[in-house]
Amino acid sequence: MAEEVNWSEYFASIVSVCPWSKAYWRSQRIDIVDWKDQVIPLQQPYVARIYKTSMTARQLYNTARRHNKLYDNEEWLYSHPKFKGHSTPVPVLIQQDYDVLAQARAQHKYKKQL
Repeated sequence: MAEEVNWSEYFASIVSVCPWSKAYWRSQRIDIVDWKDQVIPLQQPYVARIYKTSMTARQLYNTARRHNKLYDNEEWLYSHPKFKGHSTPVPVLIQQDYDVLAQARAQHKYKKQL
């Protein structure tokens, strides 16, 4: 996983689809690590962890799906550059606190309705 990513630039680029990510990144509440086939418990101050991987899109999908069944208090997502658009520049697994994510989504939905 030698490729360097400008995460500040990336989070700024996805504000339209994930408006809270830039603020969480700036406040150092998103942790970014290399994936080592081991889940690190998500604890304060972190609301999310991004695991950089070398997985294929199919492997990411399967791993996220499996982890969503195993970890009730978390939501596992994935991103791969092949999906284009707002995808991450490197393949990643995303571990998020379920309650924090649900609250952020609800606030975003409410603001869009105003």
